[in-house]
Amino acid sequence: MTREFTARGDIALVGWQVRFTQRAFWRNRRAAILSIAFPLMFLIVFGSLNHGTIDTRGNLKFIDFYVPGIVAYAIILTCFNTTALGFAALRANGVLKRLRVTPLPWWVFITGTIGSTLLVVTLSIAIMLGIGIVAFGAHLRASTLPGFLITLVLGCACFTTLGIAAARLISKPENGMGILVIITLPLMFISNIFFPLDDAPGWLNDVAKIFPFRALADGLQVAFDPRTQGSGIVQHDLLVLAIWTLVGARIMLRYLQSLARRA
Repeated sequence: MTREFTARGDIALVGWQVRFTQRAFWRNRRAAILSIAFPLMFLIVFGSLNHGTIDTRGNLKFIDFYVPGIVAYAIILTCFNTTALGFAALRANGVLKRLRVTPLPWWVFITGTIGSTLLVVTLSIAIMLGIGIVAFGAHLRASTLPGFLITLVLGCACFTTLGIAAARLISKPENGMGILVIITLPLMFISNIFFPLDDAPGWLNDVAKIFPFRALADGLQVAFDPRTQGSGIVQHDLLVLAIWTLVGARIMLRYLQSLARRA
């Protein structure tokens, strides 16, 4: 009975922390614009301008390539960039240090913060998919939905852990965006997120396949491709995401443990 009561209390604390973090997030206009408005703007602009097909992909409609690419972009912005900047700001502003003198458990704070991030990225993905499918006619088939959802979940886990781990690279939050752009922008451009690189040099594609950006984009785009057979699960892409999730989780835990000791 005591354990059940404690579990309910822990869940309530996590829920409270999620609500608190959500309020703080939506009051930060820069974070909201970065996570929601940027992907939406790119989707509307390029989705409206390009009605063609991609010859190298069996005349695949551009919008069926671009919508899952923008979903991948939204995941990277929210789970990686926004999370890294958020944790760097919490550390620099002394929030994590002051947390130690409050009754709120450390793990509840971290779980609530991650939960808030996942709510934001879920909203962003829903908006992208809704506009892409309803307004621009993108095709997400029911048969490939399992692969799409598994890739989404694993992609969010991967980039969230990597985002928290990357916060240790940001000594000053005001310089954080520049650091993150240097990391993410080149990788996004070679990862089939904004345009296909089917005709790119082989070595460039080999480099891109090492990183989770390419695995996320390709794994999502398979679900929109009419040539896809079966459930849309691409084992190689999931394996890459899983490996980077484990790498990110290990670095993240070591970073959080160091913060807890210093706080």
